[in-house]
Amino acid sequence: MSFGDDPEPADLLGLARAGGGPDLGQLLEHYRGYLMLLARVQVSRRLQDKVDAADLVQETFLEAHRTFGQFRGSAEAEFVSWLRHLLASHVAMTVRRYCGTQRRNVRLERQLAEELDASSRALEPMVAAKQSSPSHQAVRREQAVLLAEALARLPEDYRETIILRHLEALSFPEVARRMNRSVASVKNLWTRALALLRRSLGEMP
Repeated sequence: MSFGDDPEPADLLGLARAGGGPDLGQLLEHYRGYLMLLARVQVSRRLQDKVDAADLVQETFLEAHRTFGQFRGSAEAEFVSWLRHLLASHVAMTVRRYCGTQRRNVRLERQLAEELDASSRALEPMVAAKQSSPSHQAVRREQAVLLAEALARLPEDYRETIILRHLEALSFPEVARRMNRSVASVKNLWTRALALLRRSLGEMP
């Protein structure tokens, strides 16, 4: 999704803090792709693809609407961190449901939050590698979020290769099995995908 001349997330955050409900909805949409990436890794890792990552993200957005008054930050990085922790809470709830227990597990929530933070950090080197001098937008925006937006613009096979290799941390043979391709084909696809991704990031204003 392209936002064109729409307000920047920092501006929308300020408007939402001032009480603009529609502004919060518009702000959250900036992070749908980013949270989908993080949720997908957890769904694959802990839930064996038994739930839809999109459902977890939608639940996170609903929780964000309900509890936004409790958010005390003012910067995009703080808001993104808050969203990750909300997502961790919903993933933990879903894990408990599939394990047949309703008791809240604070340790699990903390571990999930740490794993989501680690997944987010894993995205950033690909952004930083695009050029030695970051673009103005990359300075103003959270790098992992920019990466998620750029990934969404890639062809599906390119995007899948990068997600499996970098976010799910699979070996090339494992990626090849998941994608039903040869290892050589996957390596070539991965090389082209990274080149296109970095070119896309380098063209950002």
